[in-house]
Amino acid sequence: MSDPIYCIDVDSIRRAFPPGTEAPPLLLDFAGWLEGRPWGSVGCFDLRGQFADTAPLFDSSPLRDKFALFMRLPDGSAVGAWYGEGLDSADPPIVGLGSEGEYDILAPSLPWLIAKLAAQEFEHSWHDLAPHDDVECQMVELALWLKQRLADVGLTPLEQASSRLPDFRGFMAKWSRDREEYWSNHPMMAELGWRLAAHLPKGKNPWDKTSFEVAIVGAQYQARLNWPGPRPLKEAKAIEPLLRELRDDMRRAQPELGLWYSMVFGLYADGRVMPRFDYDERPTIEDVPAELSEAKADLARAPRPERWVPTWLA
Repeated sequence: MSDPIYCIDVDSIRRAFPPGTEAPPLLLDFAGWLEGRPWGSVGCFDLRGQFADTAPLFDSSPLRDKFALFMRLPDGSAVGAWYGEGLDSADPPIVGLGSEGEYDILAPSLPWLIAKLAAQEFEHSWHDLAPHDDVECQMVELALWLKQRLADVGLTPLEQASSRLPDFRGFMAKWSRDREEYWSNHPMMAELGWRLAAHLPKGKNPWDKTSFEVAIVGAQYQARLNWPGPRPLKEAKAIEPLLRELRDDMRRAQPELGLWYSMVFGLYADGRVMPRFDYDERPTIEDVPAELSEAKADLARAPRPERWVPTWLA
């Protein structure tokens, strides 16, 4: 059996960048250089794009245009460009969103990230960005390739360094606090918690919760309990108008995202409801994929930038 190679999905990388911003040529060239090489030879990751929605970050859909995540690590962490307020959109810093809550600026620019990979500077932090011990290291080849690639356009990695980078960790901590407070005080979440009070968790620990899942696509709708495994929810019909109103309110607040297709949420012992929304995956309703005609009706009612139209619908 041959050794695994890097998984590379250039189309998903292009799609991950905010509308109006293209994937950097250096990133696409790096993907071409990496293609076919043994997985782990320059780090343990795949080059595949994803939206902030699916990153390890609370309620991250509204941040979709603030990140271009192009690298996935085995533990679910993500790496990509950060288009923060006041940053140079032509040369953004590269950040890591860790699956255990680590939020770090990994490099001041994309050339610096690749240079740090080649120099094996991630051995003591963000270990998956270091070569795997059981695979022949190709860092010398990467360093030579980067030097030649940058020389061709008259740059060196050091010319791109900046010591005046914002506090990314502080930004992410504030985002999580603000969004948790937002949903804790949201009147529709309060009403949802009241309507589902019969399902309050038995435990009294702050982390005890009852999980639910919702799917809405056009006229189609489904709401179920989600633990242990999907189960019918007797209040499903009663909460449908509330959930549809929430969906429309969120579209009006951030119209470029369109309408979400699914929502998972936890009902905590204190009555708080904490949601997460999915705008991209095609949900199943009664164990059947949602009707395309219904999804197209949603898209016509709430258009999105072409890059943000789900691939299954486009």
